Order: sequence, then C-alpha cells, then structure tokens
Amino acid sequence: MKKINITYILSDIQKAIAFEWIAEHIDKSRFDLSFILLNPNDSPLERFLLEHTIPVYRVRYEGKKSIPKAFFKVRQLLKKLKTEVVHCHLFAACVVGLTAARSLGIKKKIHTRHHSTFHHEYFPKAVFYDKMINRLSSDIVAISHNVQEILTQKEKVKDKKIHLIHHGFDLEEFTKIDTNLINTLKKKYDLVGFEPVIGVVARQVHWKGIQFIIPAFEQLLQQYPNAKLVLTNANGDFKTDIQALLKNIPTKNYIEIEFEENVTSLFHLFDVYVHTPINAEVEAFGQTYIEALASGIPSVFTLSGIAHELIENEKNALVVDYQNSVAILEAIKRILGDKNLANTLKMNGIADVQHSFHLQTYIQKLEKLYTL
Repeated sequence: MKKINITYILSDIQKAIAFEWIAEHIDKSRFDLSFILLNPNDSPLERFLLEHTIPVYRVRYEGKKSIPKAFFKVRQLLKKLKTEVVHCHLFAACVVGLTAARSLGIKKKIHTRHHSTFHHEYFPKAVFYDKMINRLSSDIVAISHNVQEILTQKEKVKDKKIHLIHHGFDLEEFTKIDTNLINTLKKKYDLVGFEPVIGVVARQVHWKGIQFIIPAFEQLLQQYPNAKLVLTNANGDFKTDIQALLKNIPTKNYIEIEFEENVTSLFHLFDVYVHTPINAEVEAFGQTYIEALASGIPSVFTLSGIAHELIENEKNALVVDYQNSVAILEAIKRILGDKNLANTLKMNGIADVQHSFHLQTYIQKLEKLYTL
C-alpha cells in the first residue's frame, strides 16, 4: 500500500509539544510526514524533529516582507517532497503554504483554525485574510464548537468543509510526577518557601484577562502574605499594562517566566491555577484548561473556547464571571480554604479530560482526514 505524503507547514512556532506527539504517533506504515518551519532561526521543535530523523526544512521568515521569498521556497520544497496533503498552522504558514499548494495543484489543502474572534474584535481588517485562507483550504479543522460556529456563522464557511477535531493530549505526561525536576524548577524560579503558589500560563495579551488576576492576587496577599504568583509565557503586546499592575505587588511575591520547556512539570508547581479570558468567544480552544485539569491542579476559570464543552462549576473547577477580580479572589480563597473541595475538583478534572481529549483519538481523526 502506497504511503501518503503529508507536509506540515508551521509559522512562528518555537516549541509545541502537540506537533512532537503527532510526529511520534502518526501511523508511519500509512503516512510519510515532513515539516516546513517558517522561522527566523532554529527552534526546539526543529531540533526535536532532527533528533527523531523526521524530515524538516526551515524557510527563513521574519515577517510579512518575507512572504514572497517564502512562497517560492515552500513551493519548491512541496514539489521536491511530492506532497499530497498539506496541513498549515498559523497565519503566515496558511498564506504561504496554501497558496503554494494551490499553485501545484495539490487537492488536499488543510488548515487548522487556531483563533476564534480575535481578528473580529481587535483587527477587523484581518478578517479579509481569514476568509481568504478559508477559501484556499479544501478542509478546515475547527478545534472547538466555538471556532466551528465562528466559521459558519460569522465567516459563512460551508459545513462540509469543516471538521471538528479537538486537540489531543498525551495525558499520562501530565500525571507523571518527576520530583527531582519539580524541585529543580522550584529552585530555578525561587518558589522554595512560598505558599500558596498561584499559576498562570498565558501570553500577556488583553483578551487573556491577566489584568483581572493580578488585582485578585494583590488582595490575596492580605490573607496569604507568603503567596507567590507565577506568570508564564510572559510576552505579548499587553506587557506594559501588566508591568504597571505588578508594581502594586512586592517583587518577591511574583515571577515572570518567558518560556519553560518542561510544561508538563510546570503545572505541578502550582497550588491553584487561574485562567480567565475576558469573554465567551475570544478563546479558540485553550489548551491550558486541559493541561491544568490533567495535572490535577484545582483551578479557577472563566468559560471560553473548549471550556464550554468541558468545565462544570463546582465539579471540575470553579467558574467565575468575566472581568471580575473580586470573583477570582473569592474562588482562589475557597480552594485554599477547603481541602475537600480542592480534592473533588482535582479528581473530577483528571477523570473528565480522559473522556474526550486522549491523544490516540486525536491522531485517528487526523489520519482519517488525511486519507485521500
């Protein structure tokens, strides 16, 4: 049986464990998988693929000015690889990869939609490009019902083009507890002796709602003066505003981490996890919902993205109103003050993610999509 040649085209991705899982677990008896990375330099993902002898090609990309050259280089690579299925992720990869694939007559041109209403709310002119990418694609992967509805309702994509495929996770990786690594990370980030540790894993952009978590933590210090706030993925266009809010907190009581490669161990540093997007639609998926629950960390959430399909208040997390620091504070205090509640949220969260987000289910759905 002839193998199907699949090429993933990704842009502006340094480290993404999901692609490592796909590369490792896709059925190699049926598919030959290669990667084209649009990046300015090498990356942890590129190094991983090289170490695992998976064909990977880097095309230099430093912004929109690089698109014309990237197009010709990607087109050349797709022709060389005899690619039959293209799967693109993120804006530049979609513009370059789908256009190049179309010019070569490749019929199966897939893109995964990783954002929801972001352009509609913050950059309305960019919706034009979203619609262009939708038209260039033969198939679109919607990562949540929320994204599916935005594609059909707001952007008028036909249902038959859309495939609802939730992200999958190697859930066992989150339940493994490497005590030595956890202790190393505690020392690395000066968490030894601080309790409780409140965790946030979110880019510093307006819609992630970190601006409502920081005032809640500021008030939490009145009852827990030895608490520490950990802000991970601490980059983004809202960073200046975040810095202004952090001035109200003693420097010993918070730390910002720009990047941590050991994300599955990172969650085990936290006593409570908080993720509070500012409205119901702005989060496309929110992998962090799954990662926190899979790690068994009692969590405080607003409902956005995949949370609408997973999170149940008082069962597997505490749900709070959008843009409400007081509600966030009270929910954190409830978890810290009630061990039975914290344990209930932990056990139910671990159980609930097992039902719908297992890696093998995800891989099988992708393989079905790739079949010509």
